[in-house]
Amino acid sequence: MTPLQRYIAEEIATDHADGILTRREALRRLALLGFGVTAAGALLAACTGGDNGITDSAPSPATPSPPPTSPSAPPGSATAATTTAITFGGSDGKQLQAAWAAAPQPRGGVLVIHENKGLTDHIRSVTGRFAGAGYSALAVDLLSAQGGTAAFTDPAAATAELSRIPQEQFVADLRSGLDELQRRVEGKKLGTTGFCFGGGLAWLLLASGPSPLSAATPFYGPFPDNGDLSASKAAVLAIYAAADTRVNASRPAAEAALARAGDPHEIFIAPDADHAFFNDTGPRYNATAATEAWRRVLDWYGTYLG
Repeated sequence: MTPLQRYIAEEIATDHADGILTRREALRRLALLGFGVTAAGALLAACTGGDNGITDSAPSPATPSPPPTSPSAPPGSATAATTTAITFGGSDGKQLQAAWAAAPQPRGGVLVIHENKGLTDHIRSVTGRFAGAGYSALAVDLLSAQGGTAAFTDPAAATAELSRIPQEQFVADLRSGLDELQRRVEGKKLGTTGFCFGGGLAWLLLASGPSPLSAATPFYGPFPDNGDLSASKAAVLAIYAAADTRVNASRPAAEAALARAGDPHEIFIAPDADHAFFNDTGPRYNATAATEAWRRVLDWYGTYLG
């Protein structure tokens, strides 16, 4: 099991522990990953510490409403640009699908890396928000070789398929995305923002060797085992959530790697927030934390991209 496969499995188990998934649905999703009943049950038990009170017949808890004082619209959405579907050449001559949003007068370019559900409407929205803030943005569909995210009617099946793709292929496709982005915003600096699984891929991309990246803002992504950032020259703003103990376990390794690399970096831990707090379509959305994180990301890119 690769670190990213382990991450996906643990995320399913954590969603069950938090009452977002019933036991039956969690077992179904783990089975799609290749877990047997015994192994899946053991993982769920390890994460819940016993019965969490969510039965198979009980509906998942409703998405919590933002506090009354929080903004009503997700950060950046008011000025978001329109995204369009594009294809471009990747490694080995294959075609990659992506969402593209162009800023009228781009200050730089941002590669957006999606969560483990693939290229969703939420990620398209974030891509458009970056363009609305002045940074042309590209989100590669990492399921392109499998027909694209839209080919999967079951989101859990899309997640399972992502778990089977070699990490080296993700890096190759993301590097192709950087090449395409560089072509579209010629002469501008590039950054990357990834969320959850995509945050882990942002770290993996930074650890994969020299690249054209000048900045990166991974959101609550697991740091790769023995990740070495010495070849990266990107200024990194790493974003975490205070209640996200699972991903925070790898934060010391990320901080140590950033310190060894010696490039500009900063850690932001959103208080009173949990994993995936930026996703306004999910049950852990925290409008206050998302707004503050968005402000910090734009400030970071304003400093290191232009």
